[in-house]
Amino acid sequence: MFRFIPALDRYIFRLVLVPMLGVFALAATLLLLDKMLRLFQFVTSEGGPVTVVFTMLATLMPEYASLAIPLGLLLGVLLAFRKLAVSSELDVMRAVGLSYGRLLRVPYLITVVMIAVNIALVFYLQPIGRYTYSQLDHELRSGALGASIRVGEFTSLGDRMALRIDASEDDGRRLLGIFARVANDRGQVLSISAREGRFLANAENRDTIILRLVDGLIIQDTGPDRIGREPRVLTFAQNDLPIDLPALERFRSRGDSQNEYILPELLRIGWASDTPEAERNATRASFNFRLVEVVMMALLPLLAVALAIPPKRSTSALGVFLAIIMVVSYHKINQYGEDVAALGLVDPVIALWTPFVLFAALIVWMYHRVAHVPGGQAIGALEAAAARVSARVRRMLARRRARPAPALLATAEG
Repeated sequence: MFRFIPALDRYIFRLVLVPMLGVFALAATLLLLDKMLRLFQFVTSEGGPVTVVFTMLATLMPEYASLAIPLGLLLGVLLAFRKLAVSSELDVMRAVGLSYGRLLRVPYLITVVMIAVNIALVFYLQPIGRYTYSQLDHELRSGALGASIRVGEFTSLGDRMALRIDASEDDGRRLLGIFARVANDRGQVLSISAREGRFLANAENRDTIILRLVDGLIIQDTGPDRIGREPRVLTFAQNDLPIDLPALERFRSRGDSQNEYILPELLRIGWASDTPEAERNATRASFNFRLVEVVMMALLPLLAVALAIPPKRSTSALGVFLAIIMVVSYHKINQYGEDVAALGLVDPVIALWTPFVLFAALIVWMYHRVAHVPGGQAIGALEAAAARVSARVRRMLARRRARPAPALLATAEG
């Protein structure tokens, strides 16, 4: 079926797809790596299993993807049209009667798919992912995910037990050189040492786990009422030591913040007559913020074309730099507008759709200059200024290289 698509569309599709996927992968990877380092530090300090780091990163993927997809789409279209412009292929296409609207057919088909994906992310997957991340964070802090026992250090298990191990094997499943001190209800203290042991689940009581010890010794003191008597010493081949798990606070239900609501919940809560005003403002602000971020993607191909085409006989990459600055700045402005609207200071429609209208007008004007004005440049003045600064810097560097060294100048004067 792909062979029936015109060759021009297939060519533009390849030009757009490769850099778009590359930028998406790079942006998502950088965001994940930054978060991964902090999560490793947090999980290590809380004594949780390392595997939970990757689970928490997976819950953040929808949020990072919703940021990386618009950036990847913009730079994918921009780099594709920049390659066509720099290689003069775009001039040939325009000379044979192909308009920018025709050339943008494939980029807009890709945009429609990316908009659908982003809608699923920001209105459904991202809220659930944020809630799951908060749940994992709560379980990690409360100890529900388990605590790691550091080798060579005493670890408190509950209020009446301290445990120390000398070494571990099989990824911590086998513990070697175990020493434990356990206090009972009668004030007696058991000092237990064992050659090895392992933790087992307790099928009868899920509030406890079993520490099965092998080849050990138990020393039981006589208690405060039998001072002066010799302690009891017992040896064992195998002994099961129950350990009480701490009582865990149940995690809250989803919806602590508006960022955890999916689309139907936003519509129901934000426009219900019995919703408190503060919650209604925050919910409407969240809905408009997500919607305006998705709708803006429809204008990104126009912005990409406007910034992709450098002046004639120029290979300036100023447009790439401006594209990143504009998208990131617009996202930050929307975040500020959401915060202001959530506080009830400004109506969410005004706070979030006013920047959209202004930014959209700027994009349409830039695209009109490039597509419909002969010789028009959307950022011609910036390109000229950048060219003058670049030429001045090159002249300064050339004069510095041409200036004779002080030692050679002194020799010549002597």
